[in-house]
Amino acid sequence: MDRFAYQSDDEPATAALGRALAKLLPDGTTVALCGTLGAGKTRLVQEVAEAAGVDRRDVLSPTFVLIHEYGGRRPIYHIDAYRIRDEDEFDSLGPEEYFDGNGLVFVEWADRVAACLPPQRIEIHIEATGPNSRRFEVVSVGRRYETVIERLSELLDGQ
Repeated sequence: MDRFAYQSDDEPATAALGRALAKLLPDGTTVALCGTLGAGKTRLVQEVAEAAGVDRRDVLSPTFVLIHEYGGRRPIYHIDAYRIRDEDEFDSLGPEEYFDGNGLVFVEWADRVAACLPPQRIEIHIEATGPNSRRFEVVSVGRRYETVIERLSELLDGQ
């Protein structure tokens, strides 16, 4: 299995996805987050960070600072490509230092800088389906994360 679709009808369901990701993603994982404005990209990062021991109130959209670093039980790096002009500007941020590290790297608006991302990564496409509901499609890009997708499906199917 290389993809998993998850329907979240409310905040607790989104929190369950965040907890599952925090549990299953190995250190060094890059997660590419794709979705429209207000789809819930930052909200999902808040849930993962909280499950990793970070106060979710400390997790803010990095739109204007571009990169936030959070220290929990393991490092979490939160990058926002919304205001990035092009791939060269993104590369000038030094993302490979984060990609090659031991933490979890979340890149919002990742579709804008897809060519700069590691070839092995998780992509999460988020679609708002209502005021509090979201559809998440979690995709393994490359073979490295196929087992993560399988385990995610096992953990969350039927919730």
